[in-house]
Amino acid sequence: MKFSIPFTSLLTALALTATVSAQCSPTVNTATLDLIKLSEGFVPRPAPDPIGLPTVGYGHKCTTTGCSEVPYAFPLTTTTAHSLLLSDLATFRSCIARLVADTVRLNANQYGALVSWAFNVGCGNAGTSTLIRRLNAGEVPNTVAAEELPRWNQANGQVLPGLVTRRAREVTLFRTASSSIVHPC
Repeated sequence: MKFSIPFTSLLTALALTATVSAQCSPTVNTATLDLIKLSEGFVPRPAPDPIGLPTVGYGHKCTTTGCSEVPYAFPLTTTTAHSLLLSDLATFRSCIARLVADTVRLNANQYGALVSWAFNVGCGNAGTSTLIRRLNAGEVPNTVAAEELPRWNQANGQVLPGLVTRRAREVTLFRTASSSIVHPC
C-alpha cells in the first residue's frame, strides 16, 4: 500500500521542524557548569575581572551600577551564584543553538564547551567566528575545536594565562565522548 502526503502538508511539517530547532536551546551538563565555575571563579560581591569589567558570582557581567540587576543580595552565596549562572547561560545556550547549523551533530560535551566559550567571548564574537563557520561548513568538529578554541586566548590584545587554561579545558571537554546528542534538538 502506498501513502501520499500532500505537498503543502509536507512543507508545513518542515517549517514546524525548522521552527522547533531554531527555538531549542538544550541545557548544559554538569561538566560544563563545573568548567565555567572553575574558569570564572566565585566572586561574592561585584569586583573587576582581569580586564576591569565588573563581575559577580561565576562570571556575571554587571550591566548596571553596583550590579543592581542581580536579583540576589550581596554577598552572593555559591547557591545564589549558581542560580545566577544558570539564568545567564540561557542567552548563550540559545545563541549556540541558533548559530550552529542543524546539520552539525553535537554531543552534550561539545555543545557545553561551545556554550562556555560563548559565555566568555560573547554571542556576537561567536557568530562571526571562524570556529562556527568551519563547523557549519561540515568540517570535523573535534578538529575544528582543537584548532580554533585556543585562538581565543586574548583580551585587550594581551594573551591571558587564564584564557589559555580555559580554552584548553574547553577543548578537553569538547573532545570528551558522550552518547547524549543534544544538537540538533
